[in-house]
Amino acid sequence: MNDMSFLIRLAEDDDDFILGLVPRFVDFALPPWRRRHECIEGIRKDLSRHLEEQPANSFLFVAEDDEGARVGFIHLQKTQDYFTGRANCHISDLAVAQSHEGQGVGKALLAHAEDWAREHRCQLITLAVFPDNERARTLYEATGYSADLLRLAKPVR
Repeated sequence: MNDMSFLIRLAEDDDDFILGLVPRFVDFALPPWRRRHECIEGIRKDLSRHLEEQPANSFLFVAEDDEGARVGFIHLQKTQDYFTGRANCHISDLAVAQSHEGQGVGKALLAHAEDWAREHRCQLITLAVFPDNERARTLYEATGYSADLLRLAKPVR
C-alpha cells in the first residue's frame, strides 16, 4: 500500500492523455459478442466528445502525482435515478496508467467521486463493469460497491 497523494483536477480539452488510456478498458476477456477494436473506438469517440464539448452534467477529472505526471482519470456524470427521480452520480469511465497500478490512484479517484457526489447531493454512485474485469471489480467491491441491477445481454442472430 502506498501513501502517495494525488492532485485531482478538472480535465482540460487538451488532456489527450485520457484518450491514451482507452485500451485499458478492454485489457481482459470480453464477452464473445464484443470486439476489442469496436469497444476502443466507441469509448475513444465518447470521451473525445466529452472533452471537446464539455456537456452539462459531464465531468472529467485527471489525477496527477506529486511530480505533476498524469496517472489516471475518472469521468463522472450526474444522472437521474430511474426509480426515485433523485440525482445520482454515474462513474462512466475510470482508468489508471499501467505504470501506476497498485499505487492508490484508483482509490483516490473513487474517493474524489464520493466527495463530488456528496457535494452534488447524489443519493447513489453507480458504475458498470465487465464481469471479467476482475481487477476493477476487486477495487470497487473493496471500496463498498455492490450489485444494484444486473444487465444481461444476448446477441440477436
